Amino acid sequence: MTTLYGIKNCDTVKKARKWFETNGIDYTFHDFRADGINKKLIDGWAKSVDWELLLNRRSTTWRQLDEQDRDGLNKTKAVALLIEHPTLIKRPVLDHDGAIQIGFKDSDYASLFGL
Repeated sequence: MTTLYGIKNCDTVKKARKWFETNGIDYTFHDFRADGINKKLIDGWAKSVDWELLLNRRSTTWRQLDEQDRDGLNKTKAVALLIEHPTLIKRPVLDHDGAIQIGFKDSDYASLFGL
């Protein structure tokens, strides 16, 4: 099972979706905004990859956070922020048979799918 998580208007997510379509690979798209996100899912990702990789510190949402939310960040606090503000999640998140990959690189996806 392959699921791509992100938001539909994100340019990087669009590139990843186009890559799947171009390569004829079936996947499910889960939009954070439309379909939601929960603690169980983010905790699962944070067990597979470092929680800091999940956090997009370049996002507009990050820059708009109060300083107290950004200071003293740890895994618990970060997971809570990611649930409250899903656009803080670095996109896309790819779950391919339980293997989690953050971001999109054509070569990484090709390697993962044996292309």
